[in-house]
Amino acid sequence: MTATPIRIGIVTVSDRASQGVYQDKGGPAIRAVLARVIASPWVAEARVIPDDLDGVAATLAALADAAGCGLIVTTGGTGPAPRDVTPEATERVCQKMMPGFGEVMRKVSLEVVPTAILSRQTAGIRGSCLIVNLPGKPSAIEDCLMAVFPAIPYCLDLIGAGRIDTDPEVCRAFRPGS
Repeated sequence: MTATPIRIGIVTVSDRASQGVYQDKGGPAIRAVLARVIASPWVAEARVIPDDLDGVAATLAALADAAGCGLIVTTGGTGPAPRDVTPEATERVCQKMMPGFGEVMRKVSLEVVPTAILSRQTAGIRGSCLIVNLPGKPSAIEDCLMAVFPAIPYCLDLIGAGRIDTDPEVCRAFRPGS
């Protein structure tokens, strides 16, 4: 029996990338990490959207509800700048927040850069979808996603989001900043 591929939303939140001012590097960085770590079939639903509270919330809700994503991973919009609203949008659409994800991501990031304390990554659950906010810098994306990924398959199983299998060698070999 072949497993049904899980749908994974990959959302880049950036005014400039959404306007084509510069190339989106965050979304491809997420996709690359997921391709290395996930051993089971999956399908990406990628979006590049501006920093807008209502727009980010609507995109997250649509990916979870209409597109049927079991996991949504965002990049960008987690800093202290006025237009950084991704955590607020995530909180708006989620029924349960998962603060441990942000705590672990900040801990790992602080081992690499002291300004990581300014980041407001978070995670939450909407129905049977886990939403995880990552920072915008590609190297920080890998560090943060790999730090929390060991908990993601179990969380997805607990919320009925679908099953993903990971490559244990990739997860075991990861060291922040490498």
